[in-house]
This record gives sequence, C-alpha cells and structure tokens, in this order.
Amino acid sequence: MKMNLPNRITIFRVCMIPFFVAVMLLDSIPYNNYIAFAIFAIASASDALDGYIARSRNLVTNFGKFMDPIADKLLVSSAFILFVELNRVPGYVVIILIAREFIISGFRLVASDNGVVIAAGYAGKIKTVCQMIMCLLVILHLDFYAFRVAEIIFIVLSTLFSVISMIEYIVKNKAVLNN
Repeated sequence: MKMNLPNRITIFRVCMIPFFVAVMLLDSIPYNNYIAFAIFAIASASDALDGYIARSRNLVTNFGKFMDPIADKLLVSSAFILFVELNRVPGYVVIILIAREFIISGFRLVASDNGVVIAAGYAGKIKTVCQMIMCLLVILHLDFYAFRVAEIIFIVLSTLFSVISMIEYIVKNKAVLNN
C-alpha cells in the first residue's frame, strides 16, 4: 500500500509517542520537560496538518479515517497516564478523561454501523482545546504559583468539558442506540 502525505504524517505522530514518553520519564535528560513539550506540540500540530492536507488535496483515505483518531488518542492518553505516574494530575481525573474517549469512540462505532456520521459538537471542540492547553502546561510543569494555578484551571476545564461534551454527544444522538 502506498502511503500518501497525510497518512505519513499520522504515522510520524504515532512514532513520536515513545520518544515523548521516554523524555518525560527521564529526568537525567537536561530540560526534559521542554523537550517533551516540543515533541508533544509538534505531534499535536501534525494532527491539524494531516487533516488539512487530506481534505484540501482530496487525499482522505480509509486508513487515515481509521488511524488518525487512534494516533490522537494514543498521544493524549499517553500524556494523561504519564501525568498520573509523575503525580501531576490525580488518577480519577485521568480516568474520567480516558473513559469519555472510550465511550464516545464506542458511540461513534455504533453510529457508523448504522450509516450515521456524527460531527463533533461545540463542547467537544472546547474540550479538545482545553486538553491540549492542559497537556502543554502539565508537561512544562513550571514551579511558579501563577503557572500552577493555570494548570489546575485547565485540568478542571478539561474534566468539565469532557463530561459536558459526552453528555451533549449522547443526548443529541441517543437515537443511534435505539437501532
């Protein structure tokens, strides 16, 4: 199978995950939080880039439709799990965030089996932005009071919008479960 550019970018994102994890866990690497920040930021930006290229150049493939959301969930879930390991985010918060992703993925699978494509809602988009900001702040984890307050605010916002967007998603599309 020949890989187009968007699919290569998606594979690149998946390949960045082990480097991100290693750098986050290895305190012996000078400035590891800054390096991990850069890796995560590049990987996150590559998601927008591959989607833009795929749509603008009509390069959308089944592989991309399948792999892109998996790459995103692997990257973000890896970060969330590291945050618990490094005692930066409470485990119950990460359970809520990851559980939401499983629930919505399962819901989309059922919808897809019924020929229904469900677009992300407004709360889901806010959730994604809050999670990306939260991840970047928690990765850096600077030892300044205002920075730590910002971390807490975005952890709370990410959790809140994860729950709100999940409820919104299910309520708007509950008919999918009735088939």
